[in-house]
Amino acid sequence: MTKGSGDARMQPLYFLITTAGTDTHSICYETHQKAKDILESRKIDPTFYPVIYGADESEDWTSPEVWKKANPSLGITVGMDKVEAACNSARQNPGEENAFRQLRLNQWVKQSVRWMPMEKWDACNAPVIPEFLRGRICYGGLDLSSTTDITAFVLVFPPTEDDEIYSVLPYFWLPEETLPLRVRRDHVPYDVWERQGYLKTTEGNVVHYGFIENFIEELGQKFHIKEIAFDRWGAVQMSQNLEDLGFTLVQFGQGYKDMSPPTKELMKLTLEKKIAHGGQPVLRWMMDNIFIKRDPAGNIKPDKEKSTEKIDGAVAMIMALDRAIRCGCTGDETSVYDERDMLIL
Repeated sequence: MTKGSGDARMQPLYFLITTAGTDTHSICYETHQKAKDILESRKIDPTFYPVIYGADESEDWTSPEVWKKANPSLGITVGMDKVEAACNSARQNPGEENAFRQLRLNQWVKQSVRWMPMEKWDACNAPVIPEFLRGRICYGGLDLSSTTDITAFVLVFPPTEDDEIYSVLPYFWLPEETLPLRVRRDHVPYDVWERQGYLKTTEGNVVHYGFIENFIEELGQKFHIKEIAFDRWGAVQMSQNLEDLGFTLVQFGQGYKDMSPPTKELMKLTLEKKIAHGGQPVLRWMMDNIFIKRDPAGNIKPDKEKSTEKIDGAVAMIMALDRAIRCGCTGDETSVYDERDMLIL
C-alpha cells in the first residue's frame, strides 16, 4: 500500500521500524530478510538503508553485554533492572524465553538458521584451474529450473591421491533478455557476474536448453565425465538428449534417502578444508542461501521452501558430490558410506 503513495513526492522517504516476530511468512520477515541480505552483501539496493540491533542466535541470551548489543539505549530509555528482571523470569519459566528473545533481543524465535558457516566455506577458496583438470574423471550434477530461471551444472572432481581434495567447477545460465529485469527485481548482481564470466546467458527470454547441451558436450571433450546426476522432474528431454550424446545419466531423488548422505559429507569436507571451489561468487551466494530441513531420524536435505533465494547450484553440487564419493576415480560403484557409518552433524 505504501509503494505507490509517495509517487507525488520528488524525494519520498519511508521509515519502517519493528521488533522481530514469529511469522516467517509475513511482510515483516520479508523486509527483515531483505535488510540482512543487504547488510551481508547478498543483495544490493542503494535505496534501502538497513539498521538491525539484535543478538545473534549463537550468543548467550542471558549476558548483559548481549542485551546492550540489542538495546543501544539500555540504561537510558530502558532500565537495566527491567531487562534483568525479565531475563530472570525467563530463566525460571522456559515458556517466557521466546518472548524475551523476541522482544528484548530482537530474535526471530522460529526463524530457520542458515546451514553453511560461510567463513568455513570461504576458507576453501583454493583456485580451481580447468586446464589442470583436463582429462580427469569427474561427475556432474544438473539442476534444471523453469525456462526463465537459473539452470546449474556442477562438476566435482574426486581426488586421485590420498592427500588431494575434491575440486568443484560450477556453471550457471539465465535468459539474456530477462537479465536486466531480474537485477532490478531481485537486487542480485547477475549482470556483474555475467560480465565477470561467472554466469552465462542464452539468447531470448527463456533458457535455451540446446545451448546448454552443446556446452556440456564440449565439457565432455575436456574432462572425463563419468556420470551426470539429475532430478527427473523437468529434465526428461534433456537427459535423453545427453544420453544420445554419449553421457551416462543417473536419476537422483530429492528426498532424505538420496540427499542426506552427500549433504552431510559436504559439510564435513568443508570443515576439514578438503574441497576447493575457487571462490566462485554465484555458488557462494547460493551456499549462503541454504536452509536445511531435518527429519526425526536426523537426516537432512536442502529446503527450497525455506531458502529464500536460489540454491540450484548447491543442489547440483551435492548430487555430483554423491556420485564422486560413491564411484571415485575408478567409476566403480563403491562408496565411503560402505566403509563407515553415516555422519550425524
